[in-house]
Amino acid sequence: MSVKFRNIANVCLSSVLVLGFSLWGIFKQDGDMSVSERRPLASLPDFSSETVLNGEFMSEFETYALDQFPLRDSFRTLKAVTAFYVMGKKDNNDIYIADGYASKLEYPLNEKSIDHAAERFRYIYDTYLADSGCNVYLSLIPDKNYFMAEKNGYPSLDYAELVESTREKMDFAQYIDIFPELELSDYYKTDTHWRQEKIIGTAKKLAAAMGADITADFTEKKLDKEFYGVYYGQAALPMKADELYYLESDYLDNCKVFDQETNSYITVYDHEKANGNDAYELFLSGSKSLLTIENPSAENDRELIIFRDSFGSSIAPILADGYAKTTLVDIRYISPNIIGNFVDFEGKDVLFLYSTLVLNNSITIK
Repeated sequence: MSVKFRNIANVCLSSVLVLGFSLWGIFKQDGDMSVSERRPLASLPDFSSETVLNGEFMSEFETYALDQFPLRDSFRTLKAVTAFYVMGKKDNNDIYIADGYASKLEYPLNEKSIDHAAERFRYIYDTYLADSGCNVYLSLIPDKNYFMAEKNGYPSLDYAELVESTREKMDFAQYIDIFPELELSDYYKTDTHWRQEKIIGTAKKLAAAMGADITADFTEKKLDKEFYGVYYGQAALPMKADELYYLESDYLDNCKVFDQETNSYITVYDHEKANGNDAYELFLSGSKSLLTIENPSAENDRELIIFRDSFGSSIAPILADGYAKTTLVDIRYISPNIIGNFVDFEGKDVLFLYSTLVLNNSITIK
């Protein structure tokens, strides 16, 4: 084959590929969501003389073209596999895989973020708890990097400093240390969160420190769906799906969950949400600002109020065994200024239960 013929063939093949993908991109139906990334995809921007002249149209069109490119997810995976396994990069999109677990780099320690979180927690204490006869507790949940990062040569937070700094700034709360109760296998391989079936002992440690008992017998039920967590989509690397289990018990069958957002009762386990983009939303319907779990099977009239992030969704149903009522407050979605309109704190147990991820990125806390 002559050099001239090879050059012509290369040009023709390149032209066919460029033209083919261009036409495919023009005529294919636009997608609404990236399931793997759990975000909406950009839509075609409005075309007008004004948006063209000020550059807005082309800027937004570039984003649109990237989001709607044919075989986008396949190319993302190809790029990630090449970078991670062929070129030897240690991470992709700040996601790394070690010991079969995916995690996102979290470094360095953000002292200003911890200050912000502690300031908001102290506001809650000063406004609602200081003179209410409450028993106030604090517990921190380590993210997976605590078990993975330093061990595998990745930069790691100084978790001892994070805990100590938070404790000093929240000296009004009794600290409950659950770090020793946890290990890497208690977390999903493709997701941020801990596994509900693995944290019964952690829940018992928390309850015991607050003077409550968890005595229920639990059975594990497997969700009839593969679970691909948030790190799976962000990494764009091929990973085996997780299995998601949830706990059943007689008292949970009798529990009622009231959602203040919708002014209605919901279920402890939301199977409709579980069949959506994020199966972890099975637990208490995912992101909710204010929920109350009523346990008519409780042998006491005690009440627990948990200020929490998403980790609290899966442990709260276990803790509910020890209380007649358990209220969950997520101040990422409701302002601390108004929670007194909905929650009575008088004489309650109050637990601040937060992951190190949220504390180190507390801009989401109102």
